[in-house]
Amino acid sequence: MLNKLFSLNRQREQLLKKAPEGTLKNFLSEPFPEPSLPINQVAILAVDFETTGLDLKNDKILSVGFIGMENSEILLSTAYHRIIHTEETLAEENVVIHQITDSAREQGDSLEFVIEKLLNALAGKVMLAHYARIEKHFLERACQKLYGLTPVFPIIDTLAIAKKRMDRQTAPYSPSELRLPNLRAQHGLPAHHAHNALSDALATAEVLMAEIEMMKSNKPPPLKNLLL
Repeated sequence: MLNKLFSLNRQREQLLKKAPEGTLKNFLSEPFPEPSLPINQVAILAVDFETTGLDLKNDKILSVGFIGMENSEILLSTAYHRIIHTEETLAEENVVIHQITDSAREQGDSLEFVIEKLLNALAGKVMLAHYARIEKHFLERACQKLYGLTPVFPIIDTLAIAKKRMDRQTAPYSPSELRLPNLRAQHGLPAHHAHNALSDALATAEVLMAEIEMMKSNKPPPLKNLLL
């Protein structure tokens, strides 16, 4: 994992040479945190997307929520949530889940505006997500569309962390136990308003803190032990 983060920093440096002036170049200019740092000394940004669907090739980001973490604390003052304008009519079955209506998405901000805010907040930090494959893919695709370049990010995935922990147990478990609401229940955390990007980002940050607490012996684990 140590070599992986060094590799990401090398990739970041190579991409920096190709990046156009502006938001993406500024993001790539900030080195990623050192992998040996204790996790409580690492700046983290918990991120969640609501999308028009789960087709990684054709669906689009519908809303973005994020919140920062530093010194083992969640920084409520950094909370951010925006709906993104999209032209396509939303499927009724998806609206039931994320509660974002056609009128709301028509009044949303541009993809460029919201991704700029996200990259500015993410610079020099580690991205945190639950089942991070979704956020990673949609963010890479958005950057490719906006800037003509696909960046790299160090990522912590609470689903992957919980899976590793459960895999070490002797008792079998259901994959459903890895869902964000079920993990929160396991840790004694209250139910949250699911499928709202900011609420899910905050819920993920709290699960990370609970998972880290379970790992502690006499000191916080290093970042390299948590990276995807």
